[in-house]
Amino acid sequence: MGVTADLLTVAQVMDRLQVSKHTVYHLIRTRRLRSVRIGRCRRIPATALATYLRELSGEVTGHGR
Repeated sequence: MGVTADLLTVAQVMDRLQVSKHTVYHLIRTRRLRSVRIGRCRRIPATALATYLRELSGEVTGHGR
């Protein structure tokens, strides 16, 4: 897997989570979803999305914070 495959666009995260752009940016702003800036572009590391989903699963099952 190359570096670009490890970095997701906001649109790709929207598609994977089936949420709006507003929701993705809200997750980024509230630091629930880690992102990086490359020039004027915002990218989400695939590992950050996986971490968010693991934490979300923990909240649903009651094992989260």
